[in-house]
Amino acid sequence: MADNGTSAETILRVTGLRTQFGAQVIHEDLELTIKRGEIIGIVGGSGTGKSVLLRTMVGLIRPAAGQITMLGKDITALNDEARTALQKRIGVLFQDGALFSSLTVAQNIMLPLREHTDLPPALQLEIAEVKIGMVGLPPDAANKYPSELSGGMRKRAGLARALALDPEILFLDEPTAGLDPIGAAAFDQLIGELRRALNLTVVMVTHDLDSLSAICDRIAVLLDKRVRVGTMASLRQDSEPWIHEYFHGPRARAALDHLTTGGEQQ
Repeated sequence: MADNGTSAETILRVTGLRTQFGAQVIHEDLELTIKRGEIIGIVGGSGTGKSVLLRTMVGLIRPAAGQITMLGKDITALNDEARTALQKRIGVLFQDGALFSSLTVAQNIMLPLREHTDLPPALQLEIAEVKIGMVGLPPDAANKYPSELSGGMRKRAGLARALALDPEILFLDEPTAGLDPIGAAAFDQLIGELRRALNLTVVMVTHDLDSLSAICDRIAVLLDKRVRVGTMASLRQDSEPWIHEYFHGPRARAALDHLTTGGEQQ
């Protein structure tokens, strides 16, 4: 796992964040610091705004108050040109891959390249083929449509598209949701390998305790409109009722048993 000591570079900082929809406040005075090279999981109960937080960090939702500094830039203060330049440095994988059904896998991966680069089509296709191999898909997946892929393959294709521009930060929204245990474990292993190979920072919304145990350096728990951050070990010592139940329930025990009996994905 990453070295997340005080010497590690802060790559993303959320300060005093408030998000709300009408009168409903989702987050209030939320603080979160993410270090370069780590994998951080975001968890919380239903309605705590896990995906809202992710979408706010990537700039899809404008906060009501607070500051989000990513890669040295305050994303809430950027003009359109600067925001586009920053978005080229991040990758996002939404649930089920969020692929365009009318495009092949290769065409889906080439979309960010067409939008953000002047590369010739032949080189864009070559890059798409490299990314397809990078996420463990067979070469013939390039010409298939999303409807021809399994759920796990769609997620990998979506991941390939998220990696198209060689991002520094990868945001994942429930990446293993809907996958069987074997497929979920393989996806976790892939994320860990890509983090090491590409020096990625990964921010992952998940409910999967196996993922939290296997690949996350730290975990941010959404609670009472803020986050409480720690390692799996430290959060298991937390006496707050929801945190205690989450990290000591049967599924948590099963995940930790799996990890300690040789199920590590790193």
